[in-house]
Amino acid sequence: MKTKFSQKLLNGLKPEDKPFRVHDTTQPGLFIRVLPSGHMSYMVTWARNKNVTLGRVGKMTLEQARQEAARYLADAHEHGEPLAVTQGRKGAASPTLRAFIHDTYLPWFEAHHRGHEKTKHTLDNNFEPIMLQRLQEITGRDLEAIRTSWIKSGNKPATANRKMGSISGVLSRAVDWGYLTSSPLDKVKQLKVDTKGRIRYLSKDETQRIRDTLDAREERMRAERDSANQWRAERKRDLLPDLRSVTFADHLKPMVLLSLNTGLRRGELFNLRWFDVNLEAKTITVAGEGAKTAETRHIPLNAEAIATLNSWKKQSDSTGYLFPSQDGGRMTDVKTAWLELLKNATVKDFRWHDMRHDFASRLVMAGVPLNTVRELLGHADIKMTLRYAHLAPDSKAAAVELI
Repeated sequence: MKTKFSQKLLNGLKPEDKPFRVHDTTQPGLFIRVLPSGHMSYMVTWARNKNVTLGRVGKMTLEQARQEAARYLADAHEHGEPLAVTQGRKGAASPTLRAFIHDTYLPWFEAHHRGHEKTKHTLDNNFEPIMLQRLQEITGRDLEAIRTSWIKSGNKPATANRKMGSISGVLSRAVDWGYLTSSPLDKVKQLKVDTKGRIRYLSKDETQRIRDTLDAREERMRAERDSANQWRAERKRDLLPDLRSVTFADHLKPMVLLSLNTGLRRGELFNLRWFDVNLEAKTITVAGEGAKTAETRHIPLNAEAIATLNSWKKQSDSTGYLFPSQDGGRMTDVKTAWLELLKNATVKDFRWHDMRHDFASRLVMAGVPLNTVRELLGHADIKMTLRYAHLAPDSKAAAVELI
């Protein structure tokens, strides 16, 4: 069967009792093989009984498949055979970076690692210049050129290093699995960065302004609800819930108070369910599957955190997520309300994650041992916690007094 490939066609392909092929009229040589199992692959043929798989339908886009097929055919026209075959591993086609990532690396990565969606996004959106190159064709110079383009476009060295970390994992697996003899990244050095990182915490005045602004926001929301209900009452319509009968007008204030008093990561906060909270034992459990380090930890709650959770529980469902989205599922963002809060409180250059830094900084300045701070924050390595060491009271002053 020959037809012009389109997304509508791809969506409509159904498996049959026997394998069958559909050929693209737009790109000669390109076809889709559909197996009875439902597995569908893009393939390219350049001579009688000579073909190779390019990638799976759904993981490789139609445009990518057409580009790949065109490259195979151009190689075959120039060299007699596609370079992917003549330079291939053990007689098989040497995959392009894109084909290796989507057909081999990501299925393995998804089965063994969390955060695979973020990794996939990083790979798909930052390495386009080399995606159609065969693994064996990629050089260290290619990777350095890509990194240079990131820096020129405004990426910081730490960001560039994190992006390179994603491709490093791909190339390391290609070596482990025999696709490469060595990684082209072996001789590419990481960019130098400030290992202590950015530590931003609130001054006492900033802390008070945020708290005052939260209270003002709550009162404004209550006043708006009062006005709305008065309007509804005059027209004999059903009233909205009375915000003056509950402690919090919405989720923002309890989320901020809990973050300031526990140092929870934003993702950990969003993941919390009520069964993770033990108000009698005064602890919150961050389950390993929802933690960055994949290790479960138990965070003790101080008086303000306990009071916040007790009040929030009384006015919430108290069976699902602590802070659910409007449809009851997991919340994914609080950016709009947070940025408005910071603007009204005139607090600048302060991210949600900086509440975690604020929590750690206040602990260290109060004399709490760094290893205890490490355990509370859930740092896998004490090196991360050492960023706060300079805040310890009189530590450096006492040291120089010894000489």
